[in-house]
Amino acid sequence: MRGIHRLQPVVIVDEAHLLDREMLEEVRFLLNFKMDAQSPMALILVGQNELWDRLNLQAYAAIRQRIDLQCKLSHYDRAQTGEYIRRHVTYAGAEHDIFTDGAIDDIYRFSSGTARLINKVCTTHSFTVHRTNTGLSMIIWSNGSFKGN
Repeated sequence: MRGIHRLQPVVIVDEAHLLDREMLEEVRFLLNFKMDAQSPMALILVGQNELWDRLNLQAYAAIRQRIDLQCKLSHYDRAQTGEYIRRHVTYAGAEHDIFTDGAIDDIYRFSSGTARLINKVCTTHSFTVHRTNTGLSMIIWSNGSFKGN
């Protein structure tokens, strides 16, 4: 493909931490195709921390040596968690904050700043928002559950 159209294919494997050893070896073989200086594709493995823990084992050295770049998303602090939530709520079309500071505090404590858990809590509980004449009401966190006010 690259020779004809001058395009480099990009293959993205999500949940790569679930790949077994044999599948990871197949990935390595794909990267070795034609054994030339350039790989036939760019490969992006996306997975949880367990993926890198496995790749650090000696049995995976051949695969690890072919990794040019590793990125790890760090956990958000409390301020970053609040900004992350506000940015997503704004993007979703809300014209004002729908999570109180107390709710954001509890979301942060529950999620430890992990984006996936923040998303899960906010998505699950945003369905409890009540519509009023003026739009969305505030959401408050009370006794472990969200309630509209």
